[in-house]
Amino acid sequence: MALSRERLRASYKDACRMEIEALKPGNVHLFADGHGMSAAQFMMSAEVSSEPLTDPRLSVGQRMLEAVRATRLAVATNTNLGIVLLTGPLIGAAEMRSGSLQDNLDSLLRALSMDDTRAVFEAIAMAAPGGLGDAANDVRQEPKVHLLEAMREAADRDMIARQYDTCFGDVFGVGLAALVGALARGESGMWPTVFAYMAFLAGFPDSHVVRNHGIEVANQVRQDALSVQATLHANGDEPSRIRLLMEFDRRLKADKVNPGTSADLTVATLLVHTLGTRLHNRGVGA
Repeated sequence: MALSRERLRASYKDACRMEIEALKPGNVHLFADGHGMSAAQFMMSAEVSSEPLTDPRLSVGQRMLEAVRATRLAVATNTNLGIVLLTGPLIGAAEMRSGSLQDNLDSLLRALSMDDTRAVFEAIAMAAPGGLGDAANDVRQEPKVHLLEAMREAADRDMIARQYDTCFGDVFGVGLAALVGALARGESGMWPTVFAYMAFLAGFPDSHVVRNHGIEVANQVRQDALSVQATLHANGDEPSRIRLLMEFDRRLKADKVNPGTSADLTVATLLVHTLGTRLHNRGVGA
């Protein structure tokens, strides 16, 4: 049975809230703002974008465009383009009345129209001009190919585009595995979210860091994240963990390094898990 719009909105806002409440080194969170943005702006963005993202009168592409537009009006900056691009299709898949979430997601992505493609291109251009503009299909021009093809062209350099090309394989695989594993170990509070985030940060060069600082910096961040991740697994003392994460957080922010893509993927992971628990007996995997 599909979730009601009210429960979908709540699931989306819960995922955004859990992500911002977790201490994610280099990103904005309740422990510390950063990069000229505040936790309050992210929470406001979640609130205003939840309405269009769950509007049954709009196509999936139009929902994402209107969510970006609502965010820009509310906070005048790009807080959530990646979040919107990832959660829009997930919410649409959760509205379908049969099948697993990932199977439905695959069907939904393949069924997106050229109008959806135009809307997504407009959303990207509105939030961050240039976004997928590096690809052969510049988002500021009339799209020449389907959205999945455009994302496929960018997948080797953008982790969000890669999710479209792999039916969100890293979200359902890497992120969800880390989150569920942390819960199974008895982690609670913000820690399952932290472990999901660290799985992305330690697992891949963050796309946002690559775009802004180059692959060498992104690879160094990944190596540092692997060390921090290992220490978190080895040491369950919460004050020690927080000190470790805050030290890493301060170092990244001092260097103006923002692993924003890892944070966006974490929100998507949290949404998948939340939807899975609210879809009663329906599975979240293929």
